[in-house]
Amino acid sequence: MEHVSYVMGIISAPPEEGAKLAEALVGEKLAACVQVSSPVTSVYRWEGKIEHSQEVLLFVKTETGRIRSIKEFLLKEHPYEVPEFITLPITDGLPRYLKWIDTSLR
Repeated sequence: MEHVSYVMGIISAPPEEGAKLAEALVGEKLAACVQVSSPVTSVYRWEGKIEHSQEVLLFVKTETGRIRSIKEFLLKEHPYEVPEFITLPITDGLPRYLKWIDTSLR
């Protein structure tokens, strides 16, 4: 089997949109799994003001080859003008879990 690089993406979203985005990412095989957090309070600067918002975080397990497609998906489907999407490399994991990610994306 060829070497595949895996990442965990993090997306913030309004609480009412999190589950819908997660299901679409998994349904379109852009992610093997998406965990949706309980609401968190985000504090950030937007258009010169400090804002406070309730959001959920989506933890997206996928492979690096899907990142571009996830970005395109978010630009079309995410309700924010500037959606958050960052990735962290998965440098290690249980081999069976990493294989499950790979199998789930095929």
